[in-house]
Amino acid sequence: MLAVAGLEVVGEAVAVTDAVTATVELSPDIVLIDQSLPGMGGDVVRRLRTCRALVVVLAGPVERARLFDALDAGAQGYLLKTQDRDELVAGLRVVANGDIAIAPKAMTVLIDDRASHRAAVVTSRERETVRLVAQGLTNKQIARHLGITEATVKSHLGSSFQKIGVTGRTQAALWVRGHER
Repeated sequence: MLAVAGLEVVGEAVAVTDAVTATVELSPDIVLIDQSLPGMGGDVVRRLRTCRALVVVLAGPVERARLFDALDAGAQGYLLKTQDRDELVAGLRVVANGDIAIAPKAMTVLIDDRASHRAAVVTSRERETVRLVAQGLTNKQIARHLGITEATVKSHLGSSFQKIGVTGRTQAALWVRGHER
């Protein structure tokens, strides 16, 4: 087991089903799950998230489709087995503090993928709406903050997600980080 000050390993599993069962039983704050486990995918991340656990996917090489699948499913971290122990621990701490931890090589894949979407013109209102998503606000909170209806928020988000080439709130938050001036 990993011994790190401030972090306690409360369980281990060698299969996806065991990881889900252990998460239900032990209610950990963070689940670090190996992407190479048979059956591992976005559906597993979603099941783990229903247990209110923060999910960090540990991957071998960065596989674009699996990276997007994990993030779209709500993973708060995507770290690599090639990172040294200190980088992995730092990533877990970042997630524990409520932020998103993405390995630099994975971030490069995200940025390269978004390069084709740079030409999309996002209106100032759409950009403001996406920024509020990145701050963790719900559609209802965004509507109150901007003085618009929830339906208008959904419209802005749908339009901006399409323009910037993202499919979910996590990807939108990452896009904001990469495009803040």
